[in-house]
Amino acid sequence: MTTDSSSTSRATAGGISTFKGQERALRADRLGTGGLLLSVLAATAPLMVVAGVMPTTFAVMGIVGQPLLFVVLGIVLALFSLGYAEMSRHVHNAGAFYAYISRGLGGTAGAGAALVALVAYNALQIGIYGIFGFEVSGLFATYADIEIAWWIPALAAVLAVGSLGWLKIDVNARVLGVLLVIEVLLVVVFDIAAVADPGKEGLSLHAFNPDTLSGAGVGTALCFCIAAFLGFEQAPVYAEETSRPHVLVPRVMFLAVSGVAVFFAVSSWALTVATGPSAIVGTSQEQSAGLLFFLTEDRLGGTFTDVLHILFVTGMFAAMLSFHNVVARYAFAMGREGLLPAAFGRTTGSSGAPGTGSLLQTVIAAVLVIVFALTDDKPTGDPTAPVLHLFTWGGNIGALGVIVLMAIASLSVVVFFVRRGAAGAQAWRLVTSALAGIALVVIAGYTVKDFDVLVGAGPGSSLSWILPGVVGLALVVGLVQGAVLRARNPEAHARIGLGNEAFQLEKEAERTP
Repeated sequence: MTTDSSSTSRATAGGISTFKGQERALRADRLGTGGLLLSVLAATAPLMVVAGVMPTTFAVMGIVGQPLLFVVLGIVLALFSLGYAEMSRHVHNAGAFYAYISRGLGGTAGAGAALVALVAYNALQIGIYGIFGFEVSGLFATYADIEIAWWIPALAAVLAVGSLGWLKIDVNARVLGVLLVIEVLLVVVFDIAAVADPGKEGLSLHAFNPDTLSGAGVGTALCFCIAAFLGFEQAPVYAEETSRPHVLVPRVMFLAVSGVAVFFAVSSWALTVATGPSAIVGTSQEQSAGLLFFLTEDRLGGTFTDVLHILFVTGMFAAMLSFHNVVARYAFAMGREGLLPAAFGRTTGSSGAPGTGSLLQTVIAAVLVIVFALTDDKPTGDPTAPVLHLFTWGGNIGALGVIVLMAIASLSVVVFFVRRGAAGAQAWRLVTSALAGIALVVIAGYTVKDFDVLVGAGPGSSLSWILPGVVGLALVVGLVQGAVLRARNPEAHARIGLGNEAFQLEKEAERTP
């Protein structure tokens, strides 16, 4: 008696499922609205934004109207989401950005976008390890009187995140959810306390005055602020793991964009209320990343501030875990479609998670943390230099990459529906996608132009073109890879962006006599 090899289980090796039909598809029905929303929002690291990004933007850019910037960016990203979410009803692929770009602009463009996405999300995730290690070592020094190098907790986090990434996504969602809810609640408590006990200028709405956005620093401030939103665009990455992706993915995206915009606008306004709009820039320059803790110490006491410090660290851990999951899924999608070795396109037998992609991200993170650790105290003699470089370089490379991907995806949405003959039916979504794309191109331009400011490099520093050049190089290498694949293997090139849909077509072809 013979068996059909396309439908029977084969031997497994190394914990990798080799059941044809599952090894190339992520396990469905594992995420509902709540789990997907928590996984997406965790990447925004709300406490890290309020305690880190907001004071930095006030201090470096001198822009009082940061709350208004969050409102403006919320509108831009909502316009982007209208077309992006509609696209998600037609494309369900763990390689979200590059899958959408492939469907609209072709497989070669998709290959370029895939490598940009892989580099960008890796940079975002690994950058957080730097500030995480620095903060944890500070906590040990403050509360336990133990001096440890920043790279020790950073490497410990790499191993912990890698282990959780190997587990089922619903376990990760629970971990992310608990951490996220607590830190959001603590920030809300501060917001209420600031409103109840405002600075000398009272409950001033001056930060929402358009006049506060005048000046040369507005464009760069947009670059700082848009980084706070990164994460909302990840919802389609999990589409294959939801029961109703055409419903849940758009719902979660709009909940995330609107919720993040309101939360950050209110919280940044609360900071201006606590200090007074006229004093927010000076106080931020004086306190830097300690601004939030300085304000809570006075209003809510030392115990609350101590808890906030701890949640600051756990919030960063949640963000690292969320970005790790996204990188693993991009690697899985790329392996499944021939843009990475086939081993990355298989899931782990025990959980159905993209284990090989998770392992890849863990190894890359460990190597880079070790590299920055080896440069400790060299050549500047400043022990914080490597950790701050890891955070600022990684964060800004990643942010630029995602901004570029969103801009290209906006164009892809327009082309996709025009080619399908749906331009009339989707006209208003095409208009909003075009407007969002233009705005994102402008923000990307400011990001490249002011990259030296974003990473704290001096005028004329080579870092101002080397670091953004990483994104450009990834795009070029990806485009070349796509062009070569098109010439050598047109069938594989045609499958770029199809994901599990291509696999289903293969199964149907196998069943056809």
